[in-house]
Amino acid sequence: MQGNLPPEAQEKIEQLQDLQETAQQVAVQKQETESGLTEAQNAQNELENIDEDTTMYRQVGDLLVETDYDAAEDDLDEKVDSLELRLETLEKQEDRVQDQFESLQDELEDLLGGAGGMGGPAGPGGPGAGGA
Repeated sequence: MQGNLPPEAQEKIEQLQDLQETAQQVAVQKQETESGLTEAQNAQNELENIDEDTTMYRQVGDLLVETDYDAAEDDLDEKVDSLELRLETLEKQEDRVQDQFESLQDELEDLLGGAGGMGGPAGPGGPGAGGA
């Protein structure tokens, strides 16, 4: 079908496919970041229930190294802050990609005389598929 389209339309379709791929990659990164954030927040909550004199360890590569309460708390706080910032960045990137996709899709529809039904990155089978 693409062989019968004008070169400009073919180019826009390729750009749409690239954006859809980017949207999927961002969705995967966002999911991994959300998972890491949840894990770190759970660790923070557990840390609140631990006596400050309890011997604790942190993982460094394949080793467990003894650490103190304050250092563990600082590390977790820093990790949560970093992951929250990363998640915010990914959400903005996800919005930008979606906007670019919709804009490019509109351009393609105009170019082809209003033929629609392309489906966006969050459409069927996209990064939003499968529920929350």
